[in-house]
Amino acid sequence: MIHPRLARCLFAILVVVAFPSPAGTALPTVERVEPPSWWVGFDDPHVQLMVHGPGVATTVPVLDYAGVRISDVRRLESPNYLFVTLEIAPQTLPGRLRIVLRRDGRRVADFDYRLEARSPGSRDRRGFDARDAIYLIVPDRFANGRPANDQAKGMGDHVDRNDPDARHGGDLEGIRQHLAYIEQMGFTQIWMTPTFENAQPVASYHGYSITDHYRIDPRLGTAQELRALSKEARTHGIGLIADEVVNHIGSHHWWMSDLPSPDWISGAGSRAPTNHAHSSVQDPYASEGDRQRFIDGWFSAEMPDLHTMTPELGTYLIQQALWWIEYADLSGLRIDTYSYSDKRFMAAYTGRIMAEYPHFNIVGEEWRLDPGLVAYWQADKVNHDGYVSHLPSLMDFPLQHAITDALVTKETTIAGLRTIYERLATDFLYPHPDNLVVFADNHDTDRMYAALGRDDALFRMALTFVATTRGIPQVVYGTEALLANEHSGKDGERRSDFPGGWAGDPVDAFTGRGLDPHVRQAQEFVRTLFTWRRQSPAVQHGTLRHYTPTDGAYVYFRQADGETAMIVLNKAADPVRLDLSRFRESLKAGSVGRDVFTGEMVALRDYLVVNPRSATVIDIR
Repeated sequence: MIHPRLARCLFAILVVVAFPSPAGTALPTVERVEPPSWWVGFDDPHVQLMVHGPGVATTVPVLDYAGVRISDVRRLESPNYLFVTLEIAPQTLPGRLRIVLRRDGRRVADFDYRLEARSPGSRDRRGFDARDAIYLIVPDRFANGRPANDQAKGMGDHVDRNDPDARHGGDLEGIRQHLAYIEQMGFTQIWMTPTFENAQPVASYHGYSITDHYRIDPRLGTAQELRALSKEARTHGIGLIADEVVNHIGSHHWWMSDLPSPDWISGAGSRAPTNHAHSSVQDPYASEGDRQRFIDGWFSAEMPDLHTMTPELGTYLIQQALWWIEYADLSGLRIDTYSYSDKRFMAAYTGRIMAEYPHFNIVGEEWRLDPGLVAYWQADKVNHDGYVSHLPSLMDFPLQHAITDALVTKETTIAGLRTIYERLATDFLYPHPDNLVVFADNHDTDRMYAALGRDDALFRMALTFVATTRGIPQVVYGTEALLANEHSGKDGERRSDFPGGWAGDPVDAFTGRGLDPHVRQAQEFVRTLFTWRRQSPAVQHGTLRHYTPTDGAYVYFRQADGETAMIVLNKAADPVRLDLSRFRESLKAGSVGRDVFTGEMVALRDYLVVNPRSATVIDIR
């Protein structure tokens, strides 16, 4: 059997011989070059250009630009791709270079390529961290700022706001128009579900079926609009977190009609579904077949699985992430279906990004409820199998599940709020628990308000905990307006439209017009909580000490820089009298604090009475 690498080398030789360009043969043309540009000054001086067009594999690229040389050329099975690696010397000046494609010594095509200068301080940008609060937005469902782009030529999945699974028309401009609202609510980061083109025939509004990695979906806007949104958001103290999908693409991706090589897609097109056996990656007893089925199986028939260990594809995906970070001035990435990709590649992917941006942050989705399975993926974790990860953060699904369970379950010595207490006790499994993203719901789960039975008291407890426990809080758009899905498990309903985001909406939660007083109170609660959090070093980076829930009340403290935050979640139907002597290792006798929600001063002497079914936050400075 010929080794695959040797076979590719032989193919590269044969393709030039097989296409000698006789008279009358069509000349190669360049239709795409990706990434579309690059920057001087990255730590790794190489960039791989994927050149696509009829017959380009039959050509030899040459260039003449000071400080840049072609260090590698690769040809795969398709004659329509040429992979050209440029090596850029450290002192190379930005500018436009021309790459000429030759065949039989003759110039048959060429294209220009732009090298840009990186923005000052780009390498040392700060990623999101526990000082931040994240506002998660599904752009199609937030606000329609530009109705003219609701439909796009050649795209299916038309706008129908009466259909929960169709497109509704929200866009980047709608987000831009409401940045002041997001800032006023106390949020400092926006995580948007993917904004790349999803040219799928149906149900692609969510963005996870990417069909072009370098094009913003025209129904959401343009790349220039994304960059303008990021720039304006910075003026409001808000960063952008982009949602990346590494594991799969949409079935209508432009690659699918002409794959660079058969191993670009897992399973040789068999469409064998993944077994969703997350634990097989860590399981010392798992069969290799189960493990590979998890990694190489398709997420769905409409989402082909990417074989990320194909070298050219792996490099493509890494560069695509770097390109958007640099182009759109991002402050972080969220990686969808993180564990479904080959773990060796994911280590290389995150390792390269973090090497180029040492203070950046990337959060991965590992939707498991076992902290051990989640902790495996965090950077600096010493794993039983020697696996070394470079992923800084993860979505804390184990804690998310505990929050809802704790609040809706009757209090006992082993259930109710004790569930949160015990879940936090497993933080010893994580190298960096303060860098986990904490949430009570997201775009894939039932809305918090629905899951909590539309109970306002439980709603306030859940959000208070998310905002004040260790980690980075994340809240879904519209939570503050008490959005709730009517039917459990319905994604389209979970991602309902933000009231007031469309002209003619009878209620506008952005301005308060027509808002029910009950909803207005919830909105004010969220604004007060997260505005205070933005100024509190104790909850941003302070130590956490909690006390076993007693009589339906859970008490914990955050402390840093001379500030103490005392938090009490009381599920009891009656007032609870807390003996403060129990908390003396966290609370000095005679302390005085301010109730964050009422503004009243509170003397903390011998005991504290907290209201029934309440969330109390006392700021002690």
